[in-house]
Amino acid sequence: MAKLVIGCGYLGLRAARRWLAAGEQVFAVTRSQNRAKDLAELGLHPLVADVPDPATLADLPRVETLLYAVGYDRACGKPRTQVYVDGLQNVLFALAAETRRIIYISSTGVYGQTEGEWVDEDSPCFPTREGGAACLEAERRLKHHSLGSRSIILRMGGLYGPGRIPRRADVAAGRPIASPEHGYLNLIHIDDAVGVALAAEQAPAPNLYMVTDGQPVLRGDYFRELARLSDAPPPTFAAPAEDSPRAQRAGSDKRVSNRKMMAELGVTLRYPSYREGLAAIAAGE
Repeated sequence: MAKLVIGCGYLGLRAARRWLAAGEQVFAVTRSQNRAKDLAELGLHPLVADVPDPATLADLPRVETLLYAVGYDRACGKPRTQVYVDGLQNVLFALAAETRRIIYISSTGVYGQTEGEWVDEDSPCFPTREGGAACLEAERRLKHHSLGSRSIILRMGGLYGPGRIPRRADVAAGRPIASPEHGYLNLIHIDDAVGVALAAEQAPAPNLYMVTDGQPVLRGDYFRELARLSDAPPPTFAAPAEDSPRAQRAGSDKRVSNRKMMAELGVTLRYPSYREGLAAIAAGE
């Protein structure tokens, strides 16, 4: 049967193209008619729908696998809970009962640890930001739905890759980074993240996996390596505004274990740490 991707963004579109290359029939949901045309040109079967609006989901196709990778677009004018929680629940009720596998892309933002502790799938969750709280509630709704027994939840670390290296322009220009120098980043290169998402299609369900490269890096070390590869001066740091999203993110400090992912999903990371990932991006440019 076919695949359905809801959320054809940085991760979802790459997964869809991997399935296409393997000869699969792939449907893709988008909110935009113009975007639908672009997806059709790639060989996908676009569907125009908006997950917070259940009326637009009435004609979802019968598929074997759903990859739900919806991100948050501030321009949508809806709160995160409506997009993440209500949106997922609307999709679950619209899916055919015979859907075999649901892969839900969640976030390590469900954790709120602040002392650099190691966390894994069994660690307590107490999110401190709206996005993390919404992801955790969406996970709960999925687990309690009738299709939850066929689901895999992937709590993604920070995605990076070509065209997506946060603060790169600031580093290259020598501008201060609005971030503390200390505290850990938990990252995963987009190519490896897609590989994990596709591997999850064959994992025993229900299940939950942390998705990072397993090599947490201090923020200062990450930005110093980025500066080196950019032929930029060593970075300097400035405290972000107290009420800003950057300050909220900076308040989290944890190290995320990927042991379960590596042991059970049979993946080999192409970029086992940020060093290899950043170097490959720099070389490709």
